Amino acid sequence: MAKYLVIVESPAKVKTIKKFLGKNYEVAASNGHVRDLPKSQMGIDFEHDFEPKYITIRGKGEILAKLRKEAKKADKVFLATDPDREGEAISWHLSKALKLDEKEVSRISFNEITQNAVKASLKQPRPIDMNLVDAQQTRRILDRMVGYGISPVLWAKVKRGLSAGRVQSVALRIVCDREEEISSFIPQEYWSLDARLSVKGARKPLIARFHGDEDGKVTISSKEEMDRLLAELGDEKFLVLDVKKGERTKKAPLPFTTSTLQQEASKSLNFPLAKTMRIAQQLYEGVDIKGQGTVGLITYLRTDSVRISEEADLLARDYIGQTYGTQYVAKQTVAKKGGAKIQDAHEAIRPSDIARTPAVVKDSLSRDQFRLYQLIWKRFAASRMSSAVYETTNIKIGAGRYRFSVAASKIAFDGFMSVYVENEEEKEENNVLLKNVNIEKGTELLQESLDGKQHFTQPPAHYTEASLVKTLEELGIGRPSTYSPTITTLLGRRYIVKEAKNLYVTELGEVVNQIMKESFPTIVDEHFTANMESLLDSVGDGEVPWKNVVRNFYPDLDKAVKKAEQELEKIQIEDEVTEVVCDLCGRNMVVKYGPHGKFLACPGFPDCRNTKPYLEKIGVACPKCGKEVVMRKTKKGRKYFGCEDNPDCDFMSWSRPVSEKCPKCGEYMVVKGNKIVCSGEQCGFVKELPKEQ
Repeated sequence: MAKYLVIVESPAKVKTIKKFLGKNYEVAASNGHVRDLPKSQMGIDFEHDFEPKYITIRGKGEILAKLRKEAKKADKVFLATDPDREGEAISWHLSKALKLDEKEVSRISFNEITQNAVKASLKQPRPIDMNLVDAQQTRRILDRMVGYGISPVLWAKVKRGLSAGRVQSVALRIVCDREEEISSFIPQEYWSLDARLSVKGARKPLIARFHGDEDGKVTISSKEEMDRLLAELGDEKFLVLDVKKGERTKKAPLPFTTSTLQQEASKSLNFPLAKTMRIAQQLYEGVDIKGQGTVGLITYLRTDSVRISEEADLLARDYIGQTYGTQYVAKQTVAKKGGAKIQDAHEAIRPSDIARTPAVVKDSLSRDQFRLYQLIWKRFAASRMSSAVYETTNIKIGAGRYRFSVAASKIAFDGFMSVYVENEEEKEENNVLLKNVNIEKGTELLQESLDGKQHFTQPPAHYTEASLVKTLEELGIGRPSTYSPTITTLLGRRYIVKEAKNLYVTELGEVVNQIMKESFPTIVDEHFTANMESLLDSVGDGEVPWKNVVRNFYPDLDKAVKKAEQELEKIQIEDEVTEVVCDLCGRNMVVKYGPHGKFLACPGFPDCRNTKPYLEKIGVACPKCGKEVVMRKTKKGRKYFGCEDNPDCDFMSWSRPVSEKCPKCGEYMVVKGNKIVCSGEQCGFVKELPKEQ
């Protein structure tokens, strides 16, 4: 008969932990949360100081009945849920649902699922940390207030089942603001000039980049300027004015946090956020390794700390010294720069045992598990290794009054780069050349050719999942456990879509963001949301009572919701009737909102269920065939402008075209922010958009 019961969240952990404990222990899983706020109502008692009303989650009754049965038989119950706020809250809900004596509750937590960590935690049971529970409870209540308070307003305004969220709405605004920046961006012309110079004794030429003149840096902004410069440089001698040799060190990277793991797995392995977290969860909970049984391969995957335990640090340094040599062991580790407050409750993400190399476990893992484990293992090993050292050469070249420069570098000591290289090192001709040729001050270089190239400044890049996570982390919005669900929700609601890694806002996302900005500016304010995260941290640290946060937050939200509802009551939202006639019953079709944005529907629903795509005419003739330009959407919901005669006419533009032709080159023009710009890349004509437009 088992004397002790250990309750974990996931059935996968049961198998791993059971192996470490003897016959006296029974291990069972709660399958995540067991109690939550009801779905059918707000679930917060406003009359009794915001007390939450928790109910058993549907489908969890049977699991709880089994756990109660096991708990009655056991002499002691250990609650071993995840080592974070949410895990602490699940333990608290379990203790309430199982009616455990508060004085006898034994909470244990471990950062890695290894025999040593699990057994050590059993020797150090503690009470449930109510500060952490309150922090999680506050987050849940605030999210419920925002979601259940604002969503009906959106529903009434846009007429479909939309939703808002405290972190989700800010993330949507960030993506919308970037899209606005991109659509308003006007490219600026600039030129680069490279000189191909031959060096005595070298087979390949040296490529020198134009820098400026005797007075400093010079920017070449037009073809006229370039032609004038080329004419002046035509017969000039190129002379080496200065050669500087030096050394540059590249510091080892920090071990992974949740955010940096998501970013790097996206860049290196092309993993979406949700996939990274799913596979990391499998590696943490335990994988069956040949000859070793079920083993937790990595430490806990939800963390924003880069701290490493003393024991793991010493073992890593010992391993590196024996495998690579003592010169590869870091003298000291790199510290993270200060930023938003870090929850330092557990370590960075690392292998539970550095001696368990990717090669050792490869045959026991799926391809994706292996690739992610290898990334984590290499990054951790690199973080304990010495910096890479480069030998650098900078050459200043004079050609009359103009100046050119050459920069090259080569690795003198690879350090951590023997294990982990984040981006491929630049392989330039100059690097190869300077290894074999000695160039000194006063050397004359022969001009082979001058290569002038036209460029245009590029707009900011569209957000990817990885870059959005980076921005959310930098702004202090959300926490490690919220990044992936937030972006998954935005994609699931079709407020944003993903095409070739890039995130784009849909028409639906634009509408929701506009309403949120107009009616609930505080909710979508990034500074307000970051400040709220900071307050939740203070609740978790026991510095602020949780009800104070809710008491201060609710009145403003309630006021904004009531104001929005009153304003909506004044607006009678009717379906927009169009001139398009229903093919089936002859009625004029109306504009409706669906999950993908606007569409045409027959007003005779449900008797007539005819629908059509909504093609909004913008009052501009197609530049190719003269027919109407309409607003269209890609399959995923991204907005663009195309000819109504598609596919016979292939005209399309991401920016809104206007009727006016370019006075300079005759091409069609498009709207960019508050300006009208020529669509011809080489033209560059720009004028102000008339105020009435």
